[in-house]
Amino acid sequence: MSVSISGIRQLERELMRRFGSNRTQQIVDIALLAGANVFVQELKRQFESFKDTGASISEITISQPTTVGGARSVKVHWRGPKGRYRVIHLNEWGTVNNPNPEGKGAIARALRNAEEAYRNAIKREMRRGL
Repeated sequence: MSVSISGIRQLERELMRRFGSNRTQQIVDIALLAGANVFVQELKRQFESFKDTGASISEITISQPTTVGGARSVKVHWRGPKGRYRVIHLNEWGTVNNPNPEGKGAIARALRNAEEAYRNAIKREMRRGL
């Protein structure tokens, strides 16, 4: 069974007309940051299971909202003094010498687990802004 939704473009135009592009962008940015925070909390929970120094957890950073390909987005990345961005992919995918590290698949699990909560956070913030 498939569902067809119509009128999205008209709804977007009406929102832009009522609030203006700047206010609409502010509402979207707030919603994106709220959703990113939900994902980061789940990511930290997944990283707790194999934490050593805690650097991978403490260096998780959320970027400011930017426009990429015509859509607003935020980036969750690792930035800090310990340079964990260099080794995060090793924990996620493994290496030749250690093909199955403790944290293998932690980011994918966090994405899967936080998907519904992320959508709910986005909806909640959009409703609050409108």
